[in-house]
Amino acid sequence: MLGHGVFTFLAPALLLSAGAAADGLYSKKGSVLNVDGKSYDKLVAKSNQVSIVEFYAPWCGHCKNLKPAYEKAAKGLDGLAQVAAVNCDDESNKAFCGSMGVQGFPTLKIVKPSKKPGKPTVEDYNGGRTTKDIIDAVKSAIPNNVKRISDRGLNAWLDTNNDTAKAILFSDKGTTSALIKVVATDYLERIAFAQIRNKESAANEMFGITTYPTLVVLPGGTSAPMTFDGAFSKSAMKAFLDQHASPSSGSKSKSAPKPKKEQIPLADNEPPTQDDPEPSPSPTPAAESTEAFSSASASQASEEASATGPAGDETVEDSSQPTESPNPNVVEEDTPKPAPMRDLPPPIPSLLERSMLEQTCLGPKTTTCILALLPPGTGEDAANLPPDATAALASLAEIKEKHNERGGKLFPFFSVPASNDGQGVLRDALKLGRGERDGACGGECPERLVETVHGRRRRVWGD
Repeated sequence: MLGHGVFTFLAPALLLSAGAAADGLYSKKGSVLNVDGKSYDKLVAKSNQVSIVEFYAPWCGHCKNLKPAYEKAAKGLDGLAQVAAVNCDDESNKAFCGSMGVQGFPTLKIVKPSKKPGKPTVEDYNGGRTTKDIIDAVKSAIPNNVKRISDRGLNAWLDTNNDTAKAILFSDKGTTSALIKVVATDYLERIAFAQIRNKESAANEMFGITTYPTLVVLPGGTSAPMTFDGAFSKSAMKAFLDQHASPSSGSKSKSAPKPKKEQIPLADNEPPTQDDPEPSPSPTPAAESTEAFSSASASQASEEASATGPAGDETVEDSSQPTESPNPNVVEEDTPKPAPMRDLPPPIPSLLERSMLEQTCLGPKTTTCILALLPPGTGEDAANLPPDATAALASLAEIKEKHNERGGKLFPFFSVPASNDGQGVLRDALKLGRGERDGACGGECPERLVETVHGRRRRVWGD
């Protein structure tokens, strides 16, 4: 009789579990990413995105109550982070759920990539269960690889690894958005990202920034800066940045030493960034964790099955236990500094459109500008300039840098590509001509020259 009584008590839970485990709570075509013990490593652990993972059972009332908010959070975090779920009632996932320390449903964990691929940090999420609570928590977990730079620290940052691409977001905000953090993380070690406030007047004037936000890419070397003119969405920004990003460092030798970080002055009131903590401790042994998980799961299933009223009214408490958090103060060992590189002055900014030229230099209240009129046929890409023209731009950048080092006041320098139709208007107004057919340069055709304009004076650079 005792055995029969026990079987009768567990039967509803077993039937619920068997019927629901096959499909789970979340559709395969929905906004929540379905993960199992086999795909977790590839989709979550080795991802460079932050993820939040729900460990659930389909018969769990609290899990059903969480589902609407969790699906909305997945839509709100689309493109910024992964929102995933694991059906722990599936027989093939029980050992995996036990190894992750799951002892009740739902259990939510935030998984953050570390500097060691495939070994992320895993933290229990014990916050609110509303859509906003989940979104805010995940956004705050996104690592910030964007340097906040001031006027004082700009030159030092520009001089570091000058041969690689850099991106600068000019913003009127004091914080870095989740979108920019995600994009910077996607291009980690390929493009260095910085953010400069609109109050940093020298930096904004150097690049001719008048509207916010503005994203500028410095391709590296003596190449002219490129301004992003698309929508501030992840896909549009990545399409632009892919044109300038260095090749992935995945093929680098594992034995290569890692350089120490340069100490660059940060913007006022910005806390220093901190290296990623060490990854979380290894999961508990499989046998012990599976036994603990099975016991806790059966206990919760029994309680829910025997509770009266609809599933949404049960009072079973979430019995998940937090796991040990990684030590945030552990840092990696110091490694040798890289060989010093020759300092190169930052390239002068480029005015790519007529409206930029008029707003910056030709308006009734604008300052006097030094304009380098680039030869026709080169478009917006300074990499296509003839060697003489490239040398001319580098000379102008060096002149500007020397004045900056002296602390002297100097008119702003800009380059104007031939693709900017404002250059033609300016040439006509100053009677400079538009090409060899106009006799503008005494037989030296402008295709090989850079002309500088200051007021009504002109200087021709070339052979």
